[in-house]
Amino acid sequence: MFARGSGAILLAPVIAALFMLYLGIWPLALVLFLFWLILLMFFRDPERVTGRGIVSAADGVVDWVRVNDRWIVISVFMNLHNVHVNRAPLPGVTVKVTRKAGGMWPAFLERSARNARAMMVFDTAIGNIRVEQISGVFAWRVCPYVRKGNLVLKGRRIGMIRFGSRVNVWLPADKVMCKVEKGQKTVAGVTTIAEVK
Repeated sequence: MFARGSGAILLAPVIAALFMLYLGIWPLALVLFLFWLILLMFFRDPERVTGRGIVSAADGVVDWVRVNDRWIVISVFMNLHNVHVNRAPLPGVTVKVTRKAGGMWPAFLERSARNARAMMVFDTAIGNIRVEQISGVFAWRVCPYVRKGNLVLKGRRIGMIRFGSRVNVWLPADKVMCKVEKGQKTVAGVTTIAEVK
């Protein structure tokens, strides 16, 4: 299975490679075919069995966890080889989806906080939570799948970021206990990142 909206992106290099073959330009056709194989890996969207507790919104590695009086924020960095489809940490109703233009700094840098992003707010059993998709230097675009008023189930697909990026999950600090730490690998919709107190 492949990510929503990836059909045209996956088809373009195939058509271009066939055209290069028709013209007899074998090396370029081979490069385009290899690029297509990379795209197939990147846009894959496997089915998953949803984990327990509050689940990760993204595949990748926990880059940091920040806690203050109001929020626990868990940031997951996604490499190019990770699945880039994001999933809902909890069931709830979409309260708001906002987009913000910005730069395209590498997502592992602090200044990536100024990158283009989308913020999804969900009303859940523990109150409002946020899922923030942040673009990276190679990201083409941030693509939320949900709109205001949509009901989402835990582990369901809520969006995608194309090519290298990060996802921050904001959870109410008084309602949850963090269950991950820096450097831990996560699988979207499967890995438990927090539990309700």
